[in-house]
Formats: sequence, structure tokens, C-alpha cells
Amino acid sequence: MTLALRLAAKGQGTTSPNPMVGALVVRQGKIIGRGFHLRPGTPHAEIHALRQAGARARGSTLYVTLEPCCHLKKRTPPCVPEILHAGVRRVVIAMQDPNPSVKGMGTAALRRAGLSVTVGVARLEAEELNRPYCHWMKTGRPYVTLKAGMTLDGQLATARGESRWITSEASRQEVHQVRGSVESILIGVNTVLIDNPSLTARMGARLETVASRQPLRIVVDSRLRTPVTAKILAQQDKAKTIVATTAMAPRGRRSALEEKGIEVLTVSAQQGHVSLPALLKELGRRGIMSVLVEGGGEINAAMLRDKLVDHVRLYIAPLLLGGQDAKGLIGGNSPARLAKAIRVRRMVVRPLGDDVVVEGEL
Repeated sequence: MTLALRLAAKGQGTTSPNPMVGALVVRQGKIIGRGFHLRPGTPHAEIHALRQAGARARGSTLYVTLEPCCHLKKRTPPCVPEILHAGVRRVVIAMQDPNPSVKGMGTAALRRAGLSVTVGVARLEAEELNRPYCHWMKTGRPYVTLKAGMTLDGQLATARGESRWITSEASRQEVHQVRGSVESILIGVNTVLIDNPSLTARMGARLETVASRQPLRIVVDSRLRTPVTAKILAQQDKAKTIVATTAMAPRGRRSALEEKGIEVLTVSAQQGHVSLPALLKELGRRGIMSVLVEGGGEINAAMLRDKLVDHVRLYIAPLLLGGQDAKGLIGGNSPARLAKAIRVRRMVVRPLGDDVVVEGEL
């Protein structure tokens, strides 16, 4: 199953809104077929593995990281009939599919047909691999990771807004890998106005090459202050951008963005600003399963206040900036009582270059 999970991970960043799945066909202790799901509309992992095994699949054991599907609400045929037709004798499944159209039904269909079915082998590892998919299925909204590069004392930038570069080259390289693995990146308009980032995923030693796969870029801009010349609006042929706004935004600015080919998404307002819960609900409806928040302190504070952050990934440099006027990780007002602090669970700490990476769940 460990090998099947490694195969599944090869689909990272390309399978959405489908999960990552890997499969192996084993007979008499030898692997005779292997496969993974690459992108929507293409055969599932089980089908690739069974096709590779061919007639040798009869009497074999199929290892698969996710419960095989049995429904017709998709572009490809269901996997259960193909498994039965191939003559597989036993199926070992890492985790049940949380999709209501599949959940438990694929396993039941296999057992009704007389196959031996085992569920739960490496379940935690499989759930971790498809954490955004599981979260999206459960809540209808994307899995949100808040990422930041910061000093030891929690500052994102100096009082004048200087932030390049707080973290090391090794951290920046990893961040671009992370960008390439998520479906969307979200920032607030203040970050656009101050830093003017492109927010593309880049490759190479100097991070000069734009990667072939790019996340959707999302700007939260209640009044449409994003300049039409902003870098985040460029390269639309390689990386799409959505500007999320409210009905209060000036029509002229909306037209200017739309003429440039930018989608302007109007969502409901919350205290005069874009409702972040409404925005995430709309992104989930569009099949976007993961969001990486790379904004400043104010958007971080708003996301945390609305309890929309699921995971934090903090790159901490060995620097002390100090000063009450520096730009901190979380803007807004601090809670009056320590009991109101947000607790990070399942925290993992690891070195990276000169920096330290801290991750955890909220």
C-alpha cells in the first residue's frame, strides 16, 4: 500500500476535483500492474493497473488507496464492474471514499460479488494525502493553508513594508513547489498595492522559469483598487486571475478589469468587505479544493477571525525585527484574554536552510 500511495502522489496538482489515487495488481507476490489517476476525464488508477496486468489479473489482489467507484455521475465508467470483469479475487483498500455517491457502496458491491475486501490499510496516510479532497467533500469549501515568511518575533515586513527577503533561498524554493501543488492562491488588495507580486509558481535555481502548471490567483478587493498594470493580472495565458469584490465596487473599474480579460467575481459583503465565507463557498462550488493564503496581516486576521484557516505553514527566519510599527503575521486587534488565542494542533517543526518551518492544524 505504501507503493500505491507513492503512485497516487504523482497526480498531485492535476486531479482536481478528483482525489489522488494509486493502484497495484499483485499476483503470487509480484506486481503485475500499476497505475495512478492523472486528471479528470482520464481512466482511474484501478483501470490503468488492470489494463497493464491484462489476463494475468484473474485471481490477483488489487491494492488501491481509495474505495473504487460504482456510480455513473462522472465522465469515466465506474471501476467496480471493471474489477469484477478482470477476475480480481481480493481487494485491499486504504480508505473509504467520502463522496456520498461512493461512500461504502463500492465496497459493498465488491463483497456482494464474492470478493474478499479489506478496508483501512494505511488509512491515515491515505487520508493525509487527500486531505483537501476529504475536507471539500465534508464542508463544500476548499482546504485553506495560511502561509507566511516571517522573523522570529512574528513580523512579515518592516514599518515601511520591506519584506524581500526575510526568508532564505531554500524556503523560497519550497514555497514555489507548494504553489505548484495547490489549486489557488489568495491575497488581499493591500498586498497587491504594496508588494505587486506575480504569485506564479516558478522553477529553476533562480526561480526564473514559469512552471507549466499554475494555480488560480485570487485577489480579495472590495472596492476594486487593483491597478490594471498589476503583475498579478499579467500572464493570463499561463495563470488565470479572479478579482473578488462586492456590489459597491465602481463600475468603471470593473469594466477596465474585464476588458483586460480578468474575471470579476461579485460576492456578498460583510461589514463593507468581501465576505470570505461566501467567497470560499463559491470557490468550493467551482470545484476548487485547496487555497493557499499568502496575504498580509489583515487578510490573515480576517481568515482566522472567520475560522476559515485549516492549516498553517510558517517559514521563520533567524531575524529579530522588533518595533510596534512593523507588519505582524496577524493584523487587527489582539484578544483581551489568553484563552481566546488560537491553538495550533499536531505541530511539526523542521529546519530548512537557515530557516525553520512550523506547520500545524487549526
